Amino acid sequence: MEFWKEHAKLRVALIAVLFVTGIAAAIYGWRLTGKIAGLGIMIAGVGLLVGALWIYNMPFERPHKKRP
Repeated sequence: MEFWKEHAKLRVALIAVLFVTGIAAAIYGWRLTGKIAGLGIMIAGVGLLVGALWIYNMPFERPHKKRP
């Protein structure tokens, strides 16, 4: 995807925001031990971390070739 290669500063800023928010959510959810809300917050934090990783990997994605 060419968009992420062309807008590197936007990509870095978005990755940083998602990473910090994901780590903060995971730690906050961990502090709510014994409550189901803590588990939900931790899962949301992990989702944000996976989103940051997905955005990081987008410029390295190769286009798929169709087989004849």
